[in-house]
Amino acid sequence: MLASDFDYELPGRLIAQRPLPGRSDSRMLAVDRRTGTWADTTVARLPRFVGPGDCLVVNNSRVLPARLLGTRRKATAQCHGGAAEILLLESDPTRPGLWRALVKPGRKLPPGTEVEVGGVSLRIRDRLPDGVRLVEFPAMDVAAVEVLMREHGHMPLPPYIQRGDEGDDRERYQTVFARAGGSVAAPTAGLHFDRPLLESLRARGATLAEITLHVGLGTFRPLSSERIEDHTMHAESFEISPGAAASIREARRIVAVGTTAVRALETAADTGAGAIAPQRRKTDLFITPGFRFQAVGALLTNFHLPRSTLLMLVAAFAGTDLTRAAYAHAVRQEYRFYSYGDCMLIT
Repeated sequence: MLASDFDYELPGRLIAQRPLPGRSDSRMLAVDRRTGTWADTTVARLPRFVGPGDCLVVNNSRVLPARLLGTRRKATAQCHGGAAEILLLESDPTRPGLWRALVKPGRKLPPGTEVEVGGVSLRIRDRLPDGVRLVEFPAMDVAAVEVLMREHGHMPLPPYIQRGDEGDDRERYQTVFARAGGSVAAPTAGLHFDRPLLESLRARGATLAEITLHVGLGTFRPLSSERIEDHTMHAESFEISPGAAASIREARRIVAVGTTAVRALETAADTGAGAIAPQRRKTDLFITPGFRFQAVGALLTNFHLPRSTLLMLVAAFAGTDLTRAAYAHAVRQEYRFYSYGDCMLIT
């Protein structure tokens, strides 16, 4: 299949630039895979679509304020001074003080460049084959770098949100169940949940299981080739605790909240003939049409970018033709798209 098979036209005005006042105020397109039909509804009515025995699996990863804005302090004679942006992706578990990062402007940040952020000097150590940089924080462990992020970092809002991060984004670009820090993008389907909605879901007899998948390059990086079979996903770390695994195994139906939950669940199911066991590992699973789902029975997900791996996952779950038709309907009805936008429930 080709990336162009997953293209669609989206007016720029439909890209949500800010969240709605309430988390559960968003619209929801309820898509039925059996009948090939859909209905326009709202997130507040999600409890009507679940019942006893359903387990909603959410990603409790917390977004780090990992976007550091600094100044090039010492570099080559051609690259002295000027602004620099460092997006920290993950720390190197074997070498304290080293982080994988994306940088801007890339051509002006060669290995050897030093950048000052909040009085701290970091150094570009190396350029890796995938364009990622290896960044060194001399004499700083992970905890110290995380303090630097909290004090001087910015929330890594996606580039289609055409504004800088604001004070409210530190709270609204996190889910209400965010706990484990490690993501550079929010698991956006979870942004629609607030405490009253969670209580309503429990009142319907549904349970909630929290897993952790730290969102990194594997989730948001664009395809590297026109033929989707040639694309390689970057691995992302996930963890399913014993308690979460038990709740998931006992469920009548697993409702995955977001594509990150789907990738973790299907990776876990593939190792145990469909059964979900406690585990902590990485996944580079690339789900495309034709994939055989072993765990997930329903999916709540936001609307995704054209030609993205996330849209391909949705098409694999709902069917390519139904996904195209549902997206066309959402555009006609002027749903809000992407991270701060509306969502789909696919059953």
